[in-house]
Amino acid sequence: MNWKQKVNSALEFTGFHLAKNDARSEAKKGPSDAKKAPMAVKVVEPAEVRPPADPAADRLLRQPIFVMSPVRSGSTLLRALLNAHSLLHAPHELHIRRLRVEFGTGLAERAMAALGHNQADLEHFLWDRVLHRELVRSGKSHIVDKTPANAFAWERIAACWPDARFLFLFRHPASIARSWHEADPVKRTPEEAAADALRYMKAVQRARKGLPGLTVRYEDLTADPETQLRAICADLGIPYESGMLRYGEQSVITKGLGDWKDKIRSGEVQPGRALPSPEEVPEILRPMCRRWGYLPS
Repeated sequence: MNWKQKVNSALEFTGFHLAKNDARSEAKKGPSDAKKAPMAVKVVEPAEVRPPADPAADRLLRQPIFVMSPVRSGSTLLRALLNAHSLLHAPHELHIRRLRVEFGTGLAERAMAALGHNQADLEHFLWDRVLHRELVRSGKSHIVDKTPANAFAWERIAACWPDARFLFLFRHPASIARSWHEADPVKRTPEEAAADALRYMKAVQRARKGLPGLTVRYEDLTADPETQLRAICADLGIPYESGMLRYGEQSVITKGLGDWKDKIRSGEVQPGRALPSPEEVPEILRPMCRRWGYLPS
């Protein structure tokens, strides 16, 4: 044991030790923690969204129906009417686009890649399976999803189901904003409700420009439901059923339906509220009102 080892042995309990400080030892130590380069962050690119490689094998659903609508636009009323048809199953909002698939290991990712599947493909398998199970359990032949947030993912939904069919539901933008504020006046001021609802309206407008489908107005649906339902059935290629107008006879969840809970309880469609006057339309909503024909262009 040399003198340095003896001294370090004696100083061990103090937490100190002697070390040689020369150029050779400094070279061996490498950069200090403060000078170390930050670790590189791996950027994960989103998986390519693409149609099914083999539609017959990759999809269980055939021609699912999606209602593209803003919040508080009457989609719950329309859902109840469609669900009263013997062929249409229209459950509550499903939010399938929020269902995600992750690779637990790189090995799993490589194994799926060898089969030709990326992350988006696997998520599409999951979405399709969830909707198909719901449809099979209903005993009907067509499923309808009316989740308003689907409008933000219309391109992906169309890629997932290239044979999907779409309905577009409009309502006066100022009526939407007012109802959205009334749904939670503590959470949203009237101004905040108008701005937030406008996001949905713009998303629906983009979807309407990019997808085929029938456009229905809430005001027309409440004023003359039979005519509108006949047009919807004709567009979907199914026979009209008068029982759709007696949707209230079915078991319908009424919690949280806002403007439509009284209509559902009565089992008949009642006229909607009076339209806002032009002076009542917030400035932020005027362009959309003109685009949708609720104000002169």
